[in-house]
Amino acid sequence: MAPAYTLPLANAVNTLPVAAEDRAGYDGEQSFGGWIDADRDGCNTRAEVLLAEAIEPPPRTGRCTLTGGLWYSWYDNTDVTKTDIDHAVPLAEAFDSGASQWTKQRRVDYANYLGDDRHLVAVSQRSIRQKSDQDVSTWIVPDNPSQRCRYLSDQVGIKLAWELTVDPAEQAAMRHIAAECPDTDVTVNPVP
Repeated sequence: MAPAYTLPLANAVNTLPVAAEDRAGYDGEQSFGGWIDADRDGCNTRAEVLLAEAIEPPPRTGRCTLTGGLWYSWYDNTDVTKTDIDHAVPLAEAFDSGASQWTKQRRVDYANYLGDDRHLVAVSQRSIRQKSDQDVSTWIVPDNPSQRCRYLSDQVGIKLAWELTVDPAEQAAMRHIAAECPDTDVTVNPVP
């Protein structure tokens, strides 16, 4: 596996390959196989992220039933008791940007990747509903400059790590936002 590397955000945006997007064949989350329990401890990936990111951990009963808990949703700068897990680069966006050409196992790996804390995040259900499967040309975290820079940095880092593309509108939006973030770097952790 290639070593991690860091670039200024604007430079990183310019290294992303540009290609038209194609959603043909996308079957929602089924295209990525859903949540799995990779370490066979009874908790699927969703539960693993909820446990890892909890401010107040939810009680765990049985194999991995979680109830209660408190999380910080950085997308909207608030603590929440009702949260869900967001793929920083949504599954549909990943599919459109090159994952459609991957094997089913690689898509399952992408959907459940715990090797980079930016990849899956516990955030408010409201922000996940607002974001849905949009890329940065149509959705970005609310108008807080440091959050916008972080969000874009995460998007670019994940797209580069997984060798995903951007479409022209997405590239233009990324360049515009990156210009507002001159002191932001992107660390890329290539995946096997």
